[in-house]
Amino acid sequence: MIDQLFEFVQNHPLLVAAFALVLVAWIAYEIRSGGANGVTTSEATQLVNREDAVVLDIREKKDFKAGHIAGARNIPQGSLDDRIGELEKSKDKPIVVACKHGQTSGVALAKLGKAGFERVYKLKGGMTQWQADGLPLVKK
Repeated sequence: MIDQLFEFVQNHPLLVAAFALVLVAWIAYEIRSGGANGVTTSEATQLVNREDAVVLDIREKKDFKAGHIAGARNIPQGSLDDRIGELEKSKDKPIVVACKHGQTSGVALAKLGKAGFERVYKLKGGMTQWQADGLPLVKK
């Protein structure tokens, strides 16, 4: 198997170089954006308990109903531009944005930042990490 790998690398150096470049760029992007305004599940819980943070779940309604964080507000990412006014009363509170895997919440962070929300965080790993950590979900 290793011999085949070396043979492939020798026969396709441009393909392997392109793959390595994309892999390095992706890892660098994840490292850079992963820590930026990201909170772990325990940090999110502390923000909710100590500072009355608002949890904004940007998943679709059916995913939200299947299980969400207690007290979370559901505004699907596609509707955020139209419904951002619903969060105006919470502008002085921290907002934790939760999506499915923690990958798409960056777009919502940018929109909320442009709308004047200063303390906006994304839930690292999203709802998948929340469930993996064994934290409770509300189902409606």
